Amino acid sequence: MKEEYLLTGQLEPTNEAYAVAKIAGIKMCQAYNQKYHKNYISVIPTNLNGPGDNFDLETSHVLPALTRNFHEARQSKHDYVEVWGSGKPRREFIYVDDLAEACIFLMRIYNENEIINIGVGKDLSIMELAEMIKGITNFEGYIKFDNSKPDGIARKLLDVSKIKALGWEAKYELHAGI
Repeated sequence: MKEEYLLTGQLEPTNEAYAVAKIAGIKMCQAYNQKYHKNYISVIPTNLNGPGDNFDLETSHVLPALTRNFHEARQSKHDYVEVWGSGKPRREFIYVDDLAEACIFLMRIYNENEIINIGVGKDLSIMELAEMIKGITNFEGYIKFDNSKPDGIARKLLDVSKIKALGWEAKYELHAGI
């Protein structure tokens, strides 16, 4: 997804309110920049992972939920871990320290009024993510995909060519971050 695609299509229904709130914040920053000659920067980060993540199974996102499920399944010696959906949707993840570094980098050099994506520019399927976490946690059972549960949007991958052209790139690989 390129930065300029924002507001060019319908919002994903399951997180529409969240998206509208973020868009309102972006538009407010852009208006303040124009009216008061400020330099507020609006960034769009991809999914985060790293220390301080939310591992609560009721409120967490896919990566910490899978990590907790595989860890607990290994400890309890379960035969399998159930994963929602087909495993086909693709997601991108950035390590929290990379996001922090990117924000500091942009505060030092970025003087535009347009949003900028922060990500790694690579995605993987939920199935690949589950297999990776299975290996990291040394879980010996199998993965069971529950196709009765929703997949969500098919792909969430940011175009990070703009920030790369400015000279910034993520340092942490997903496996190391997990």
